[in-house]
Amino acid sequence: MINTFKKILCIIFFIVASITFSQNIFADTRSSSVQNRISAKEVENYLTGKFIPSKHPAFVKVPQQYANRSGLYLRRETLEAFKQMYAAAHRDKVNLIIRSATRNFDYQKRIWNRKWQDKRKLIPNTKSRVSNILKYNSMPGTSRHHWGTEIDLNSFNNGWFAYGKGLKLFNWMNLNAHKYGFYRPYTAKNSTRPNGYNEEKWHWSYTPLSKLMLNDASGLLADTKITGFPGSEHAVSLSIVKNYIFGVHPSCR
Repeated sequence: MINTFKKILCIIFFIVASITFSQNIFADTRSSSVQNRISAKEVENYLTGKFIPSKHPAFVKVPQQYANRSGLYLRRETLEAFKQMYAAAHRDKVNLIIRSATRNFDYQKRIWNRKWQDKRKLIPNTKSRVSNILKYNSMPGTSRHHWGTEIDLNSFNNGWFAYGKGLKLFNWMNLNAHKYGFYRPYTAKNSTRPNGYNEEKWHWSYTPLSKLMLNDASGLLADTKITGFPGSEHAVSLSIVKNYIFGVHPSCR
């Protein structure tokens, strides 16, 4: 009788644990491992930034001590990994400051529209203007910053990382960031990464999550779906998904 009772308790515990685990994944992980639990459209909306980070259960606000301003959000897992990396860097007298984190579709669209207007007179040909903006800025709906896995550190100027404190920080990250799951998607262009954005020494990706999301992107995102802003009509001819979304260093695939 006692053994039977223990077996029943074990079964109940297993069922409750399974339900809780599924609920946690539903809230925290928009990846290929859970597409059978949520709709493909919901995953696609997540990947393209069509949500509000402050209202999403998987996102948390970045504490002020880690950023240059308030109001930044990251995936919970990304922030926890960053905190550990921050502490290790601090012990080595390297100060990591998050300058940019999650940007949803509307946020990215504001950046894109501003660039579009600024370059209107300088580059009247729209396709050339798009290509110019794409040196460093993503089309809305295609940015890795939608995912809550990306951080921009300290400066948006590659030159800053070439000397002094910037070089010390860059060298430290190259030696240590992988221990915490962070890799740089936009390295210098070469045979390993021939396409995509120009090098960004400030941009780091939390790959335990971003790799899963990139995998989802391969099945859900398409150039023909990239719409809703000026210049989007060139997404197909420029092969945005292939050249830019997947134009990352192998460490981030």
